[in-house]
Amino acid sequence: MAQYLVSVLDDRTGSGTDDEMAAIDVYNDQLRADGHWVFAGGLGGPETATVIDARHGEAVFTDGPYVETKEHTAGFWIIEAPDLDVALRLASEGSQACNRRVEVRPFL
Repeated sequence: MAQYLVSVLDDRTGSGTDDEMAAIDVYNDQLRADGHWVFAGGLGGPETATVIDARHGEAVFTDGPYVETKEHTAGFWIIEAPDLDVALRLASEGSQACNRRVEVRPFL
């Protein structure tokens, strides 16, 4: 089994409706029941981010996201799947549940 990061992409903060949140709960329960669940979480909006750069010794802290974009990562799932095809199927179900675009990336 390989692990995959499924990032939820959104252009708003805190935009999940009650129906979407209920669908996500059902999806999460199914991931658990089928043995694909590793971890999941929602993230604060980009304005809550802090970028830290300590490459040159002393750490420099900058408020806000490291890139300014229209969309941001609003949440994520870490799933286990036997192969990419299964991960993509699971991610498409997650996209439908949360009503957002998602990005899938394998862990190295």
